[in-house]
Amino acid sequence: MPAPTVTIIPGDTSIEVKAGTALLDAIVAAQGDIEASCGGSGGCGQCRVRVTAGAVEHLDRSCLDAEELAEGWVLACSSRVIENVTVHVPAEMAAAQPSGAEAVNHDATPTRPVEGLVHKSFIEVDPPSLDNSFGDLERLRIALGEESDSAHSFCGLDTLQSLPRVLRESGHRVTATLAAEGYRSRAHLVKIEPGDTVASAFGVAIDVGTTTCAVHLANLNQNSIAATGIEYNRQLNRGLDIISRINYARQPERRAELRQLILETLNGIIHKLCDENGVSTTDIDSACVAGNTTMMHLMLGLDPEYIRLDPYTPVANVPPLDFGHELGLAIHPNAPILIAPGVGSYVGGDITAGLLRTVLASATDEVSLFLDIGTNGEAVVGNGEWLLACAASAGPAFEGSGIRCGMRADPGAVERVRIDTRSGRAEVSVIGGGKARGICGSGAVDLLAELWTAGLIDASGKLDAARGGGLVQPRGDTSRNLSYTLVDASDSATGEDLLIDQHDIQNLLRTKAAVYGACSFMLRSVGLEFSAIDRVYVAGGFGRFLDIGQAIAIGMLPEVPVERFIYLGNASLAGAHAMLTSSEAREKVVELASRITYLELNVDPAYMDEYTAALFLPHTDPARFPSVQARRPS
Repeated sequence: MPAPTVTIIPGDTSIEVKAGTALLDAIVAAQGDIEASCGGSGGCGQCRVRVTAGAVEHLDRSCLDAEELAEGWVLACSSRVIENVTVHVPAEMAAAQPSGAEAVNHDATPTRPVEGLVHKSFIEVDPPSLDNSFGDLERLRIALGEESDSAHSFCGLDTLQSLPRVLRESGHRVTATLAAEGYRSRAHLVKIEPGDTVASAFGVAIDVGTTTCAVHLANLNQNSIAATGIEYNRQLNRGLDIISRINYARQPERRAELRQLILETLNGIIHKLCDENGVSTTDIDSACVAGNTTMMHLMLGLDPEYIRLDPYTPVANVPPLDFGHELGLAIHPNAPILIAPGVGSYVGGDITAGLLRTVLASATDEVSLFLDIGTNGEAVVGNGEWLLACAASAGPAFEGSGIRCGMRADPGAVERVRIDTRSGRAEVSVIGGGKARGICGSGAVDLLAELWTAGLIDASGKLDAARGGGLVQPRGDTSRNLSYTLVDASDSATGEDLLIDQHDIQNLLRTKAAVYGACSFMLRSVGLEFSAIDRVYVAGGFGRFLDIGQAIAIGMLPEVPVERFIYLGNASLAGAHAMLTSSEAREKVVELASRITYLELNVDPAYMDEYTAALFLPHTDPARFPSVQARRPS
């Protein structure tokens, strides 16, 4: 039975998927992310799309009324593909595709061939004879059109050991997988397989994040993403941010432990994706990896100590190329691995790879701002001629840590908050529905903005008990530390009030100030104002669920027209996939890294001035946020 085809309108993009595939996954694989703030659990109703031909299997209709169902509306995350189907994705639901950027084509019939790190060739090797004194390897090289001399390393010992058996068992009809020239100075034989296996070609694109790790299993022949997996980085229990992990890694045995934890995380994802898709890990012939500088050091077992010490020096911004067995990934031992080049101690390959998804990767005159907001908030500003980058230690407050009731964006987390200005009481939206267990990053931004615009906190973040309607109370025995009741005990999953207190608010203010201060510092260093910005790209898992208006209201993001903001989702992973499949992308990421001027905020007092000014709501200079003050009650 043929695999069903999903056609997405607008764009007329088609992709073949397995029967039973979530419609959301098909849309994402075909043309990029769509809004699904609940993480695909069916709780938010944001991924509404309309089926205009064919039918899907509904698993959850709770967010749709009878009229919408009759018109063909479905939740993409709660629908399964069972037959050929055409789906209309509303423009406001689709993630914007930046013009001029390297686009990843997930169509099952790609418009351009894959230019991967390897290529496969089915060949017939002349069998040995008394008249042919060449060895097996020499005859293989002749069949491949390679010079038969042995002046350079052409293959590893393991491949050489298996060569006689493979040739003879296959009748000298074999498939050779070679690393492309340019990976190392000359072509290198990755593996030799009996028969014709050209149709089976897989690679992995990997994003190594401080909090989460993500992997694309890519079908290189179809130029499509076969599956995607994401897991929390198992290093989290050894430190929530990069500085704490650097401190933990001071001892060699701890450094080895952290390396093992990251490899367990990545290999666990790879094994799961392979098992679910009937692929052997040895079928994975290439990999591209992107991650921040510290994560790359820890993955490679490099000492990260000097990243945090003046003059903030990494072991390498461009780690040397490796093969699978050297790195320890669960892929073919001889598979080539490309690591995205970093720029400085706190701006790594996750950023350079992410830039491939923006107009900054093209020859544009427009000035753009790229933000990756996480525990380490990176920012890049520039155009097709110049680029500046910096990183601010934002801390883990928006990653679910550093505040009393904080949690990651898992089921049970408050992701949206609205406060009634008359009663002061909050209405919350919870990931997955049900009772709240805590609040995640997007919810924390919402809460801070709502407290401010409702007049429950002043510009310094101090709670006002007189305006709290009884919801602002002293915490403990001191009246100095007031707290606000976000969710009553009767409505929480913990059976206790979910509170945010003065210390929590100060942590959130420090985080938002770090992000805004870094952006403002970079622009001022080149004599620009935020009004000069044509586009603002927001990358990262946290950025995907961020309410831009609320982030502007607290002064974390600059007040520029909302239509100039573009969500990228996991740009690092998308960039790694582009590098895996495109020689142009691999060349471009190197060029981008070489063009970036890195600003070290730790040594410039002007940044501290910007940071301090941003510690207030929305800023000490109200003129920077002219529309925000109008939201405050009189």
